[in-house]
Amino acid sequence: MHKPFGSDTWSIVLSMTAGAAGRAGRIARLVRVAPAWRRLLLALCLAWGLVLALPAASLAEAAARDVSLAHKGLTLMGRLVIADGKSLADGVILITHGTLAHNRMEVIGAMQTALAERGQSSLAITLSLGIDKRRGMYDCGAPHRHRHTDALDEIGAWIGWLEGQGAKRIVLMGHSRGGNQTAWFAAERARPSVSHVVLLAPMRFDFKRVRATYKERYGERLTPLLKKAKGLEAAGQPDAFLENVGFLYCKGARVTAEAFLSYYAPDDRRDTPRLLKKIKVPVLVIVGSEDKVVAGLEEAVAPIAKARPNVKLQVIEDADHFFRDFYAEDAADAIVEFLGGDS
Repeated sequence: MHKPFGSDTWSIVLSMTAGAAGRAGRIARLVRVAPAWRRLLLALCLAWGLVLALPAASLAEAAARDVSLAHKGLTLMGRLVIADGKSLADGVILITHGTLAHNRMEVIGAMQTALAERGQSSLAITLSLGIDKRRGMYDCGAPHRHRHTDALDEIGAWIGWLEGQGAKRIVLMGHSRGGNQTAWFAAERARPSVSHVVLLAPMRFDFKRVRATYKERYGERLTPLLKKAKGLEAAGQPDAFLENVGFLYCKGARVTAEAFLSYYAPDDRRDTPRLLKKIKVPVLVIVGSEDKVVAGLEEAVAPIAKARPNVKLQVIEDADHFFRDFYAEDAADAIVEFLGGDS
């Protein structure tokens, strides 16, 4: 269905209405199942807009602030949203984004807003990828020296920062590749302050599929490039560059041998379902039924969830990989229920 306004506008409209009516999630579900109400709701919100929008926006802005952290010679950036009436001592969700992305991308921003409306504070971080004070998407024209596992060190640094700010109960959450990095951290670097793990459409890694996708996307075989990168690493040159190669979402990239191997060399730990058995705290895996990015996630997680009482699988019907529009509301409802209700 064509929308006369973008999804960002709808998010604002629903947030405004939620402030007056009490709960964005219930309104969102009503609009989704009854399209005729969408037009009525829009008309009402436009009529009330000047009265409701400015105070609501001011309150939302006051609840969010940018924070930073010094780490290995870099400044890491984060966006902290404290739910109304709460403090970090009441708990916080630490959110990690997906491949080459950042903490203001649509799915992350939508989740922070929806969680705050449900009484959950959150810190959304931007992984540095080796760039000081990085904001926005990673520039494909810049050299790639970052490694997939660098995120684990940065997640650990932010946990330390939150603990220093008084947080005693930290929930780790990640989307897509960030979901894998979050699960990897929880599996191998458990911290007493981490009480739960939430994985939103977490990455899978099947080397045969990755190899086929690489050939289809870049018209070049992956195996010879991995062999070249391994040769450079074995020769003591992990920082030597592979020139003009496909890398993640980037064509014609300049990538160090170490970085290339970190993202593409076979490693079972990059397949998130394989990590679930190693995580001791409760884990929620959220899957969109229409996710075309991560293949076979529901089928891989379902038997693990049946066998392990600490693993829960939640499928959001009709949601895609990015939980656009109102599906972020459904995901937030699932998270709050998983964490034990509104806190």
